[in-house]
Amino acid sequence: MPRDDSRTAEPRTAGGERLQKVLAAAGVGSRRACEDLIFRRRVTVDGRVAQLGDKVDPASAVIHVDGERLVTDTRLVYLAMNKPRGVVSTMADEKGRTALADFLGRVEERVYHVGRLDADSEGLLLLTNDGTLAHRLTHPSYGVPKTYLCEVAGPVKRNVGRILKAGVELEDGPARVDEFRVVDTLGRTAQVELTLHEGRKHIVRRLLDEVGHPVSRLVRTSIGPIRLGDLRAGRTRRLTNAEIAALFKAVGD
Repeated sequence: MPRDDSRTAEPRTAGGERLQKVLAAAGVGSRRACEDLIFRRRVTVDGRVAQLGDKVDPASAVIHVDGERLVTDTRLVYLAMNKPRGVVSTMADEKGRTALADFLGRVEERVYHVGRLDADSEGLLLLTNDGTLAHRLTHPSYGVPKTYLCEVAGPVKRNVGRILKAGVELEDGPARVDEFRVVDTLGRTAQVELTLHEGRKHIVRRLLDEVGHPVSRLVRTSIGPIRLGDLRAGRTRRLTNAEIAALFKAVGD
């Protein structure tokens, strides 16, 4: 029978900071509570069950608590932003248009946007300096879903959702939505919500236009587990530890 190295190995003490101190600094709980988590084998470091006495480098260690990723590198920043309509999805614009950096006056770290929203669209954007996570969130192989609330020409026929879920042929190939529903109908306009996991340029607008419902307003309301909520237009907020862990889980980490 193979040996359980997590039980027999000596605690890792070479360099770094004590694990319970790193956990406490990341907001997990008091040092005593963090020691209890380690003792109960609920913490792993770099894929191995942690032990009391372990020391880690908070900038490089991959730490999970109860299976959820915990970011301990204080240099990493994770933000949610409600991008207003008319703002371009770049940090700075050579044409002098209002850009994302114009709303980040209190953020000292240099961050980058994850994915895009066109200037006429609004809603949730994520910004971070974690390049690895940003790549996974935008790469189509990870299939992170995004949800949009759109105002379209109405009324919307009953078969539109079925058509969009089955797939629509666009000029650059077929595309389909994962979920679709009519939220409200107001005279000649309607509000619809759709979820899809790809990010081709103007994909939502092109899909709805193809089925006869051009978009007059588009708001992205969620990216994976992160929701826009009541965040006001032009405002940003830092993601919670639970939200960051949920993002890592969404990309399989």
